Amino acid sequence: MQTMIAVPLVALTFFSLQPDASPELAGIAHVAFRVADVQKSRDFYRTLGFEQSFELTDPGKPPVSYIKINDHQFIELYGRGSDSQPAGLLHLCYEVTDIESLWNEYVKHGLNPPHSRKARAGNLLFVLHDPEGQTLEYTQYLPGSLHFEDRGKHLSDRRVSQHLMRAVIPVQDVVAEHAFYTSKLGFHDVAAGETVRMRLPGISRDEIELEAATPATKPFVVFTVANLARTADDLRSRSLNVKTGKDAVSVTDPDGLVILFILDRHEP
Repeated sequence: MQTMIAVPLVALTFFSLQPDASPELAGIAHVAFRVADVQKSRDFYRTLGFEQSFELTDPGKPPVSYIKINDHQFIELYGRGSDSQPAGLLHLCYEVTDIESLWNEYVKHGLNPPHSRKARAGNLLFVLHDPEGQTLEYTQYLPGSLHFEDRGKHLSDRRVSQHLMRAVIPVQDVVAEHAFYTSKLGFHDVAAGETVRMRLPGISRDEIELEAATPATKPFVVFTVANLARTADDLRSRSLNVKTGKDAVSVTDPDGLVILFILDRHEP
């Protein structure tokens, strides 16, 4: 995990809500990573107790593995199309309960996303791009989709955590990105200064963190656990290299992604 640069807070501009508006997000639906070796990464997550829910494969294209955290959250592992493609974060996807209402609110604020469509897995989806061109996905799970029909399945008792709480997004201009998330998307500040951390609009308590991108920047995701000491012992029992700190425990995946575990404090 990298040290954040100091960033001044910008003035917040929140949604002017209409009675029928629905800008809130249900939570982080998935975080997608390109990985050097899908099988090796899948085995790593299996060691953490996370099972593959399903996999999509197309002739001539690398596979996409859907690793299940809980019935609403996944990590997507994309294989590389060529050795020149770097491993790392591809995009975040947010779950919504009413994608049409969210789309209408975003249009009111000048974002002009394309209309939602049914994606291959069977859910509704639309895509936005932030000021730096990074992809933001929004999805509404539908009955009959691969995600929806897998509810209650592939939920091992060996899962180290049952909640992906935070994802970190490397950006070139932290100030501009922070302004975009707060003024256009309605995210709320949790911490600022050496870190810029924001909570999703809604009641999920899920968060994102903006990190200044440098050649040494490594992506990371944050999971919650009930007890750090027990988690560290559990991870060591699985033959993982564990790093411990005052408030966190971490392991690293085959591509250098840091998996951080923190206490679930149920903050309001």
